[in-house]
Amino acid sequence: MTIFLYDHTFEGLLTALFDAYFRKRFPDMLLTDGEPLPLFYDESYTVTTDTEKAERVWKGLQKKLSAGGLSCFSQCWLSELPEAPMLMFRYMRKVFESPGFSETNFADADVLTLFQLSKKVSGERYRVLQFMRFQKTAEGIYFGIMAPIYNVIPLTIEHFRDRFTDQRWLIYDSRRQYGYYYDGEMVNEITFTEPRQAHLITGILDDDLLAQDERLIQSMWKNYFKSICIKERINPRKHKKDLPVRYWKYLTEKL
Repeated sequence: MTIFLYDHTFEGLLTALFDAYFRKRFPDMLLTDGEPLPLFYDESYTVTTDTEKAERVWKGLQKKLSAGGLSCFSQCWLSELPEAPMLMFRYMRKVFESPGFSETNFADADVLTLFQLSKKVSGERYRVLQFMRFQKTAEGIYFGIMAPIYNVIPLTIEHFRDRFTDQRWLIYDSRRQYGYYYDGEMVNEITFTEPRQAHLITGILDDDLLAQDERLIQSMWKNYFKSICIKERINPRKHKKDLPVRYWKYLTEKL
């Protein structure tokens, strides 16, 4: 058994593929530096992330895959699932080694699994776009928070920047403790020195952090939500299917 140790970055994964071809030895397992090694193995190799090598692999993928295929591949990484790196590694090998490789050859288990995983990530992105609620702070910044299953916040930024170009906003991932701030011109990734603050966990801002009219606006939204609800058509099962319970704590109308 051959093991590759890498830094668990996307660039590190691409570098691992480059090194595998160079060494003519391919890993049976990919582990992050510091992870315990299995009891029995033949060889371990430490991958040193190299942006030039990673770029060469990425350019090769761009030549072989469509824009949609590249998107599926990238989304698979954002799933953060333990099995994703090795799945992507095998997928890349098939892309480069199979002359007639097809992104839609779902008879291939790896192609099918990668596609299915990317669809799950894409679905989580769509739910963030659907259910993100913003609160206006005293500084005039619109604050939104969620804890998505997958690391999809980066996939939503272009949408929010295009939609709210004239507003300052901050979108925060409480699960991964980072977010993005738009100042009206540029979007920057941010982290907080005290990520365990209550509002960075619950998403509920104290009154002293809110704009003066924010509570009133929230109350008006709740009343509107109640007024359009047709009691005779209430279907709790379908409601929970369309609006999973795990999102309720972030929705103004559910608080």
